Amino acid sequence: MRMKFNKSRQLLLVSAASLAAATLLSACATLTVDFVYVTSAKAAGPDSYGEVDVFEVNSESGHMRQIPTSPFPSGGRNPVAEAVSTDHNNLYVVNEDDNTIVQFNIGNDGKIYPNSTTNTPGVFPRAVAVAGSNLYVADTYQPLPTCSPAAPCSGSVASFPILSTGKLDKAATNSAIGATYWPLILPSSPKDIILPTAIAVVASGNNVYVSAFDSTSGTGYIFAFAASSGVLSALNGGVPIPAGVHPSSMAIDPSGSYLYVTDRASGNVLGYTVGTGTLTPLNGSPFPAGNSPSAIAIDTTGKFAYVANSADANVTAYTIGGGALTSFATYAAGNQPVAIGIDPSLNQYVYTANFLGSNVSGFELSAKDGSLLNSQNSPFPSNAQPTAIAAIPHGSQKK
Repeated sequence: MRMKFNKSRQLLLVSAASLAAATLLSACATLTVDFVYVTSAKAAGPDSYGEVDVFEVNSESGHMRQIPTSPFPSGGRNPVAEAVSTDHNNLYVVNEDDNTIVQFNIGNDGKIYPNSTTNTPGVFPRAVAVAGSNLYVADTYQPLPTCSPAAPCSGSVASFPILSTGKLDKAATNSAIGATYWPLILPSSPKDIILPTAIAVVASGNNVYVSAFDSTSGTGYIFAFAASSGVLSALNGGVPIPAGVHPSSMAIDPSGSYLYVTDRASGNVLGYTVGTGTLTPLNGSPFPAGNSPSAIAIDTTGKFAYVANSADANVTAYTIGGGALTSFATYAAGNQPVAIGIDPSLNQYVYTANFLGSNVSGFELSAKDGSLLNSQNSPFPSNAQPTAIAAIPHGSQKK
């Protein structure tokens, strides 16, 4: 009888310990608020593919920890941009040196699995954006053999329908030229070389904006398109809107009312009112930023904006009122921040990818006044030369 009693007691102890461990693991899992995907241009070793670091963000401290088996190969060389599908099931990584977009399926644990690779129509893709069931990509040059680095010409933008599997369908056709891209040209100076830098899409997907600069004259522009089922048509008679000297990134506020463009050359942020697709400069624009602003993010309330200044290694914080930006503080980041994001789950954390620092800075965002505090143990190591940031809420995938 005593032996049986001891065994029963041992079983009870084991069961209790197992239950406690399961409860602890479950509690830890719920503390992950977001998965953050950071592309890096260089992995370990010469001539390697780029990589994608996957971080899980702690909801209480903002601490960023790489998930098991991270990093993952980017599927190509020199990844420079990325975007997630609206259902959070897919990550799209743009590999500049291979002219490819690699589609990854995202698992419930944040891990990514390469599923398909699509070539972009042109050469050296630089920017990507997703709106609804379409993906838009901007190439530095139009397709070969028309253009090449040795014989450069203007860049272009293309549109890919996203299939239910997350894969990209064939690029939409520009019937005006019988090709799968829309060239970025100046009607007044068609021989000028226009090079795209960023893409922004209104949440409805009805309008697409491409920032670019004229390498001939040193002038920045925004090309505006209306989108219908992924097919683009130029707005404003195809005449682009002036946008400083060298626009570097863009963001649209959650209401779709305002568009902001960082101008790397002038150290400003340009603001526009979004009308029926056309853009009108905001009163007070441009708004001062730091040196070489490289990226901008707007919180989900539309009250605050944050600009990463790559040459200053800091972030400028702004309040937004009637579209106008008013700076109120700067916060130190890592060396040369080139991308910035805000956590999509709680709107509580901000992170920057620091290219020369080879790390990621994390901040806690105050919903009260927009101020930032360093996250626990920030900055967080990444692979060499991180270039872009994308994020999804934990457990948000639709299966």
